[in-house]
Order: sequence, then C-alpha cells, then structure tokens
Amino acid sequence: MTLEKKRILIAKPGLDGHDVGAKVIALALRDAGAEVIYTGLRRSPEQIVRIAVDEDVDMLGLSILSGSHKELAASVIERLRIEDAADIKVFVGGTIPEEDFETLRAAGVRGIYTSEMTIESVIAEIDSQLS
Repeated sequence: MTLEKKRILIAKPGLDGHDVGAKVIALALRDAGAEVIYTGLRRSPEQIVRIAVDEDVDMLGLSILSGSHKELAASVIERLRIEDAADIKVFVGGTIPEEDFETLRAAGVRGIYTSEMTIESVIAEIDSQLS
C-alpha cells in the first residue's frame, strides 16, 4: 500500500453523534501508514474544510449516519472549491442508500463506503484513489 506520507482527515459533519465507524476507519488508515486527523463530533462543513486546508490533507472522509449525506457532502465539496482546495478528494462512509450513490458521485464524491464493505476493501480502495 502507498498510504505512507498521505494525510487523511476523518470528519463527522452535522448533528450525528455516533462515531465508532469513523474511529474504526481512522485506526485502519493509520495502521495502513496514513497520517490521520480526526475532527471529533458535530462539525460544520465550514469547520471541516478549514481543518482540511490548514492540515494540507490529501483526502477527506465524511462519516454520516444521519441521512443528510447528500447535502453535507455537497456543501463540503462546494466549500473546498471556494477555498481553492478542490484537489482534496472526498469520500463518504456510513448509512448511504444505494439510490443516493449517483447523486453523491455527481457532486464530486470519489468513494462511497457502507457497513456492508470490509475494512480491508475500504482501505484498498482509498489507497488506489491516492496512488
């Protein structure tokens, strides 16, 4: 894997207070060699983008279980563009219905990861995105 020297931000946008999945992915990414920054709970899109820019990350993962994944992902991606940071790749994980995948991809989401996927497959796909 080529995650060494890659910086990945894991963020919990909105009011969702469940972060076990985000922490599991953060630890798996760290174990795969990435430098991982975790925002903690209940961050706004503005806060998430500010952290991503300040930390000069390569990729940004949004963990969303609240059902507001389409709106939150679109808002974060738009704010990245405004901050001239559209080169930061965005992925989304959580409770994401398959019928929303196309909308998320059209908004600019590079990867969509659900609880049905293995951690190994998620890490491998993130690795391929950053290679």
